[in-house]
Amino acid sequence: MAICITATGLYTPPHRISNEELVAVFNQYVDRYNAEHADAIAAGEVEALQHSSAEFIEKASGIKSRYVVDKSGILDPEVMAPKIPARKLGEELSVMAEMGVAALQQALQAAGLTGQDLDAVIVASSNFQRAYPAIAIEIQQAIGMTGGFGFDMNVACSAATFGIAQAVGLIETGLAKRVAVLNIEITSAHLNWRNRDSHFIFGDVAMATLIEQTATPHGYEVLGSKLFTEFSTNIKNEFGFLDRSENLAAGRAADDYNAPVHDKLFLQEGRKVFREVCPAVSNLILAQLAEHHIDTARVKKLWLHQANANMVDLILRTVLGKDADKSIAPLVIDEFANTSSASPMIVFHRHQEGMTAGDIGVICSFGAGYSIGSILVKKCAQ
Repeated sequence: MAICITATGLYTPPHRISNEELVAVFNQYVDRYNAEHADAIAAGEVEALQHSSAEFIEKASGIKSRYVVDKSGILDPEVMAPKIPARKLGEELSVMAEMGVAALQQALQAAGLTGQDLDAVIVASSNFQRAYPAIAIEIQQAIGMTGGFGFDMNVACSAATFGIAQAVGLIETGLAKRVAVLNIEITSAHLNWRNRDSHFIFGDVAMATLIEQTATPHGYEVLGSKLFTEFSTNIKNEFGFLDRSENLAAGRAADDYNAPVHDKLFLQEGRKVFREVCPAVSNLILAQLAEHHIDTARVKKLWLHQANANMVDLILRTVLGKDADKSIAPLVIDEFANTSSASPMIVFHRHQEGMTAGDIGVICSFGAGYSIGSILVKKCAQ
């Protein structure tokens, strides 16, 4: 019996924003801000904001566009945030569940299965629209899965690989035979669209991955998982349920939604992250390959987290050598931007070209925590 990744599904939101569209709105905001604070800026009391550009974004990140749940609010210079209407829990699917179901149905169809064939659903994401009941359990009901169980988990951008590792563990311990891991990301809602250094980074998406135990291996056999975390505040998002209590402690009304939130949304020290994370990721992948006695020359694909095109390139060259073929580590960041936990699985879903029976690949994620997860796989004959 082997444990294999047998199918994947991808849901892409209907709205797409180009760098040029995003920059136009951001620069309108900058001009208005600088005009409103002209006197303070002239007096040296306030720092003037700087324009962004499509060229700057692409050079810094490799991003050209991103998909989002709502485009109108983000491109409104008075709002600059997605507008997502509330839904009545229990009467209609939540936004996250709706996206997850769409991706999961694709994966189930590709595998010739139905919701009834699943034993467990794991929603592994970087943000959740509510604390409970779990999005996974809502999806469990929506796909007609009776019995079994579901749960949510959060390891930021590494949630996909950590989720797959948990799925494998559930199967190995006999708690399940077939598990769906969903990475549902509405990152547009945790992003400060008025921050020049990060307003372009993220996009929305949902991925589904099926992991199952089978006597006839097909898809990709999971050879092993390697996980690592180390505390760092260089990537953080502190927006959460304690904000009401913090407002009260600061002398504001509990429901003061005008209280500053920009410093609690996504923030990162990009240069520190690049310098500290890239070597840690490369070392973890090399250690995992060594543990399995696999020479780096045998690795045919690195499906890496799409945080930044330059990071992907550096990890590729560090693991496989400076002359490594860039097609070994394909990119989707240009189209999707950073989709947090979903990103390595989008690359896996989109880019399996050239993989034949016995070929080795690595699915690797990295992000806030710091957290790094690596899944070693082998292409099956079927």
